Amino acid sequence: MTKSEINKFKKILETKQAELEKIVRNRDAIAIEKSADALDEVQHASERELAIRNLDRESNLLRSVRLALRRIDDGSFGTCLHCEEEISPKRIAAVPWAANCIQCQELADRNKEEGNETFDDDMVTNAA
Repeated sequence: MTKSEINKFKKILETKQAELEKIVRNRDAIAIEKSADALDEVQHASERELAIRNLDRESNLLRSVRLALRRIDDGSFGTCLHCEEEISPKRIAAVPWAANCIQCQELADRNKEEGNETFDDDMVTNAA
């Protein structure tokens, strides 16, 4: 990957990082609201649960973006963390924070579906 391509992806990742940090800082939606009406309490709890799941998803994405920026700094950006093969340019263009090639990501997703998350945990440990 050329230096100009890496700089382009670095700018994209930095912009995404700033956007996600702004979203993650806003935690108003997870505040517990009391209500005299039991149905309103249930509605608030449901909305809070959805907000918590969204916050969790955005936090995980922010972590992935930060790790991608770290890989740019250490020179390993664009290389799969599992098999150490080059990640396809199309995948990097679509998901600049991708840490794995498509084959390794599919394997990690399959393992996660089956409840075997050691593959994914090992990669996060190696990435950090």
